Amino acid sequence: MSTSRKHLLLPFILVTSLFFLWGIANNLNGILIPHLRKALQLSNMQSTFVDTAVYLAYFLSAIPAGWVLKKYGYKKGVIAGLLVFALGAFLFVPAARGRTYEVFLLGLFIIGCGLTMLETAANPYATQLGSPETATTRLNLAQSFNGLAAFMAPVIGTLFILSGKQYEAEELAAMSDANRLMYLQEEANSVILPYGILGGSLLIIAAIFFFNNFPEPVEKKDATKGSIAGALKFSHLRWAVIAQLFYVGAQVCVTSFFVRMAIAGGGVDEKTAGYYLGIYGLLFMSGRFAGTFFLRWVSAPLLLTSYAVMCVALCTVAMYAAGQYVMVALGGLGFFMSIMFPTIFSLGIKELNEYTKSGSSLIVMSIIGGAVFPVIMGGLIDAYNDNIQIGYSVPLVCFFAVLYFGWKGHHIKNNA
Repeated sequence: MSTSRKHLLLPFILVTSLFFLWGIANNLNGILIPHLRKALQLSNMQSTFVDTAVYLAYFLSAIPAGWVLKKYGYKKGVIAGLLVFALGAFLFVPAARGRTYEVFLLGLFIIGCGLTMLETAANPYATQLGSPETATTRLNLAQSFNGLAAFMAPVIGTLFILSGKQYEAEELAAMSDANRLMYLQEEANSVILPYGILGGSLLIIAAIFFFNNFPEPVEKKDATKGSIAGALKFSHLRWAVIAQLFYVGAQVCVTSFFVRMAIAGGGVDEKTAGYYLGIYGLLFMSGRFAGTFFLRWVSAPLLLTSYAVMCVALCTVAMYAAGQYVMVALGGLGFFMSIMFPTIFSLGIKELNEYTKSGSSLIVMSIIGGAVFPVIMGGLIDAYNDNIQIGYSVPLVCFFAVLYFGWKGHHIKNNA
C-alpha cells in the first residue's frame, strides 16, 4: 500500500464503524416496534410511529446537517452526530420507567437527528477516501458493516428486549390490575440496558474522533458554493432522491413488520421470530459483500435493476404464499435489498462536483420514505383485520421506483 493510501486507512476504518453504529440503531427498530406495541398496548399504525419519529428527523435535519458539514467539515459533523445520537439513546431510560410513548418518540426523533448528521457526513466521506473509480465499491464495503449490524441488532434485541411472553387481549383483561401493570412495566424496562450501552459506546467513539486527526477531502471545486437549487438541476440526482424515498420506505416496511409476519405467516413464537429477523439481517449483510464482489464485473445500474426485479418477485411470493415459503421470501428480500441504498446514493452524487454535499443532503432527506410508507402499511393491515400479508403490497409498489432508477433514471444530465 502506498504512503498516500496508508494515511487514509485509519479514517476509513473509523468512518466504517459509523455505518455499523447507525445500523444497530435502525435495525433495533424491527424489534422495538412489536415490543412497544405489546408493552404500551398500541395498534399496528400507532406502533409505526417509531419509524415516523426517526425518519421525520432525517427529513427535517438533513439540510441543517449539510450546512454543518459545509461550515465545519466532516470530522466535527461526525462528532456532533455521535453526541446527538447518544442523547437520544439515553432518553430511553426515563421513557421506559414512565412507560411514556411520547418520550420514546422524542428519543427516537433525537436519534434520527444524530443519524442524519452521521449519514450525511459518512456516505460522501467514504466515497472520497480513495480514487473516484472505486467510490461505489468502497461505499458498498463500508455499508457492508451496516449489514453486519442488520444481523447483530435483532439478535441483541431478541436476547435483551423480547421476553417471549405473549398474552391475548382477553388474557390481559383477566389479570389483576397489579399483575397486568407489573408485566407491562417489565416489558418496557427491558430496553434500558441495550440503549444505555449503545449511548455509552457512542460517547467513546466520539472521543476517539475528537482526539485523532483526519484528512478533510478536497473536492474539485469549492464545495461551500454548491446550492440545493443547483444540485437539483441534475436529473440523475432528482431520480436518486425519488428512488431512495421509495427504497427506504420498502426496507422499513419489510423490517418493521418482519416479526409479526414470522409469527402470523411462519407460525413461530416471538423469540424465534426475532432470531429469524437476525437471519434476515445476515442475508442482508451477505448481499452487501456479494454486491461489492459483483461490482467488479457488473455495472452498478445493471446490478441495481436486477436486484429490484428480484425484490418485486419476492414481495409477490410473500403476499400470496404460506408458511416457510413466506420466510424464504422475506430472507431473499434482505439479500436483494442490500446494495440498494449505497448504490442509489453513489449513482446519485456522481459527478456533482461542488454540489456533492448538497446532493448528499437531498438524498438523505429522502429517507422520509421510512416515516411515510410504514404508516400506510400499518393502516392497511389494521383495515384488513390484522392481515399482515396484504400489507406487503406497499413495499411491492416501492421496488418498481428503484427498478426505474437503475434502468433509466441514473443517466447523468445537467438541465442547467
